Amino acid sequence: MSDRASGPLAGRTALVTGAGSGIGAAVARRLAADGATVHAVDIDLDRVHALAEDHPGVSPVQCDLSDLAAVDALPADVDVLVNNAGRQHVSALPDFDPEIFSQILRIMLEAPFRLIRRTLPHMYDGGWGRVINISSAHGLRASPFKSAYVSAKHGLEGLSKVTALEGAAHGVTSNCINPAYVRTPLVEAQITDQARTHGIGEDEVIEKIMLTPVAVKRLIEPDEVAEFAALLYGPASASITGSSLTQDGGWSAR
Repeated sequence: MSDRASGPLAGRTALVTGAGSGIGAAVARRLAADGATVHAVDIDLDRVHALAEDHPGVSPVQCDLSDLAAVDALPADVDVLVNNAGRQHVSALPDFDPEIFSQILRIMLEAPFRLIRRTLPHMYDGGWGRVINISSAHGLRASPFKSAYVSAKHGLEGLSKVTALEGAAHGVTSNCINPAYVRTPLVEAQITDQARTHGIGEDEVIEKIMLTPVAVKRLIEPDEVAEFAALLYGPASASITGSSLTQDGGWSAR
């Protein structure tokens, strides 16, 4: 018997958004290693194809989550839903493009709502389900120049709690993971924007912007977040629900 066949998620199906890189790819790999059949969803089909080639049990799915009709066509028979996909835009409020604001909320709040709404009936029918929302320290705190991202993450926190309350009677849990800055393409891509907005050099962004609020002065690795996610679908997860679980190096302790 293979490790996958005897894993804790053998016979279960998972769906991970933003699975082409970073946290999403790490979580998809961990889910597959634990025996799940994983729908790895990303706007970049090549990236999830590469993930699937290296990890049995992973199935690549292309989807632009800002296209809500496409979101509504994603698989619904899912036992573990991981809402991870996101984008960032750094700009002062008077200059923030309203179209970008709307797009970020579609990707990071409305798409998770639609996926939760779509997958809960299957979870309810099976008497078991896990909704894991990759939030952020910015789901609990705010930073300047990130109005859309902070708004979306705060909304995701509320959506997760409502899901937890409605799902509890059906064996479904819902939680947020709240990391500080993780070493992902999303974080790396915003360094230039942060440098421009704050008027500092790119080499100063990590030290002066990203690591200033945290006590543990390091970026988090994606595999660390995947390990945290594994706790939330593992054997000790039944009573962990409605929570916002910080992995923020002490940011929210201040």
